[in-house]
Amino acid sequence: MTALRRGGGYLLLAAAVVAFLYPIWWMVVSAFKPGASILNDPLGAGPFTLDNFRAMLEQVPIGQALGNTAVVVAAKSALTMVFCPLAGYGFAKYHFRFKEALFGVVLLTLMLPTLALVIPLLLEMKQLGWVNTYQALILPGAVDAFSVFYMRQVISQVPDELLDAAAIDGASVLRTFWSVVVPVIRPGLAALAVLTFFNVYNDLVWPIVAVNDESRQTVSVLLANLATNVTGAQTASGFDLWGQLMAACTIATVPTVIVFLLVQRHFIKGLLAGSGK
Repeated sequence: MTALRRGGGYLLLAAAVVAFLYPIWWMVVSAFKPGASILNDPLGAGPFTLDNFRAMLEQVPIGQALGNTAVVVAAKSALTMVFCPLAGYGFAKYHFRFKEALFGVVLLTLMLPTLALVIPLLLEMKQLGWVNTYQALILPGAVDAFSVFYMRQVISQVPDELLDAAAIDGASVLRTFWSVVVPVIRPGLAALAVLTFFNVYNDLVWPIVAVNDESRQTVSVLLANLATNVTGAQTASGFDLWGQLMAACTIATVPTVIVFLLVQRHFIKGLLAGSGK
């Protein structure tokens, strides 16, 4: 009975893997097919060609979009990785007036839908003169409630005795955080870094609102615009656009796959870091 149950579990996992990986496989295969074959024979392998990539690199500013995304991801992730652990450290290990009430307010912001914040943020960016700038893409949401909450849960598991020993040795608050807390919560930081990378890399709603200048658009905005152009296309040029879209999506997927493969062990370990004491 145990073996049968284990076999059923493996079958379910295999089915889940196929369900998740098949769209990626189809995207990559379609990127190397002629545009007409993508619509006429979507499930077939089709003839192999690199024309989609050549045309896409010539007509679609994918390199510029990747560069913009790299700037936004690097800057926003840096801000998140600096300030969110510090905020979590304060909430987890220090006692101050109205701490619980303030933390409750932070958690309440998790309940606010993203769309409810778009208009106020856009008006704020307009008043600051930051529309169509990197500041508008980087600063809003750089310190978010989920990251603060997650870091608080991870840091709360650090033994208080370590902090007391650092205080006895005369270490300052920041020195204690950097020399004692950070080495202990390194897996949690790795998980936060991966989550932040994917959230910023895949963000679409805010970049498409805050930036309408092509020179500042990110990869997600570029792909959304390209997908809008090819929807319902039934001409020869439209078929070619489908091929370019698949090629652009394939290139845009490569950085996410590389990042996950490099840090998957730390990511999984870090997700479990805040699961219990």
